[in-house]
This record gives sequence, C-alpha cells and structure tokens, in this order.
Amino acid sequence: MNAIADACVATADPVPAPIDTRALRNALGSYPTGVAIVTTRTACGRPVGLTINSFASLSLDPPLLLWSLSKRSPSMAAFGESGYFSVNVLAAGQADLARAFASSAVADKFALLPSCDSPEQLPLIPGSLATFVCATEQAQDAGDHTLFQGRVLRYTEGEGEPLVFHRGQFTELQSRP
Repeated sequence: MNAIADACVATADPVPAPIDTRALRNALGSYPTGVAIVTTRTACGRPVGLTINSFASLSLDPPLLLWSLSKRSPSMAAFGESGYFSVNVLAAGQADLARAFASSAVADKFALLPSCDSPEQLPLIPGSLATFVCATEQAQDAGDHTLFQGRVLRYTEGEGEPLVFHRGQFTELQSRP
C-alpha cells in the first residue's frame, strides 16, 4: 500500500488514537513558515517582544492579521493590556535576532538593537523585511493559546529574502538565478 492509501486507512478509523504531541509538533514542522518578532510595551513603558511563526493575513478589507501566543507566556499580560502590537517579519540573516527574542535567557532583548519606535511607541525591529503596526481588535481563547487579531494601521516593506523556519531550524530561501 502506498503512503496516501495508508493515510486514508488511518483517517478512516472512527476512534482516533491519542495524539502524541511531540510527533504532532514534528509533523507541523513540515510546513515552512516565516519568522517574525512581535512587540508591544507594558503599561509602564517597558518594551516586550518575542519570536513567532504563528502569523497570518486574515483580511484585506478591513486590513486584519492574526498571530497566537501561548497562555503560559510571561508576555501574555503585556499583549493583553496594551491595545497595540507590531509584527516585524524577519529577513534572511536575522536568525541570531530570532533566537535571542525566542530565549528567556536574554534579559534585555532590546539592548541588541538601535532604538526605533512607531508613532504608537511600539518598538520596531530595524532591518525587518516588513513591519505591521496594529491595533488589537480581538484576543480570542484557542486551546492553550490566545489568538490576537490586529487591524493594520500602517506597514512598511523592505527588500530581500525572508528568514524561514522549517523542521525546527532557521533556514533561508534559495534565490533562483
């Protein structure tokens, strides 16, 4: 039997086996995604940011996007209370920055960057391939995550290739000659 037939047989079972979350995470990693850093500020003005790959366009009219954050994230309160966030799509060559913003071991992530803020005082990531400044439209419960919907207030787009995350590793696209 081929792999497609095997998959069809496996999904025909009326009582699914319990999901192995590690194996599911590995399978989901087969889908390459872009990498972004989402930022906001706390009520007292401290910048907050983290690396995400759960980012998507939702609507062009009105201009909406979405991203998700684990409910266990130490940044949850800041994003839940701010009312604004920015999504900074990382360019090829920014993997070290993505790693730093993904790590809880880096105390002051913004010390790695020159200061750059939006008119809403959101920290922006210099050198990003694209940046979207958003007002939070909705935060919705979704399993162990919260889905944040944002209305795009302004955006910028730069030149270059994106940073990509695939099968647990950062990679870059190969340009065609």
